[in-house]
Amino acid sequence: MKNIVILISGRGSNLEALIAARDAGNLPVNIAAVISNRPEAMGLETAQKAGIAAHFINHKAFSSREAFDAALAECIDDFSPDLVVLAGFMRILSEGFVRHYEGRLMNIHPSLLPSFPGLHTHQRALEEGVRIHGCTVHFVTPTLDHGPVIIQAAVPVLESDSEDSLSARVLRQEHLIYPQAVRWFAEDKLTLENGRVRLAAELADHAVLISPEIR
Repeated sequence: MKNIVILISGRGSNLEALIAARDAGNLPVNIAAVISNRPEAMGLETAQKAGIAAHFINHKAFSSREAFDAALAECIDDFSPDLVVLAGFMRILSEGFVRHYEGRLMNIHPSLLPSFPGLHTHQRALEEGVRIHGCTVHFVTPTLDHGPVIIQAAVPVLESDSEDSLSARVLRQEHLIYPQAVRWFAEDKLTLENGRVRLAAELADHAVLISPEIR
């Protein structure tokens, strides 16, 4: 069984989804630790209640991004993780940190990358008038919100949508696809080849999502 370490900065709703999937027997991993850069992060309490080691390393105590990342990596490596999972970790990571975990550092982003990297993705999707929006799980590279895509989920953008309603609908999909991506990793059903994720043959699917629906 593979070890994972989860990094958070706040409430940790994706952390909750990963724990729930583990507890339901749908995620065959050992969640070795949850680490936050903010001592007040609510997700630390969630981890403790679930019997998971919880740590915080306050980024404000360090003089540089690199110094914080070095301390963070040292803490992570104490748990010998096979995979490091970013679950609402609101820090831009240094290139050295990303290279250290290359191929075993996973993130979820609230847009269909490469569209709308960065912040305020739902509002930007509404402003651009896109018909389909969603979320992406990907391996992390030194380029922000960029890297080999593992899985994506799409939702239609409704005429009645606000930023909040669209965000809530996308978040529900995040809670489904993040545990799935981690499970595929744990079961050795994905590989990285030439900067692209290759999935096991049995995962191929022919479903199509078109919005607005053609009638």
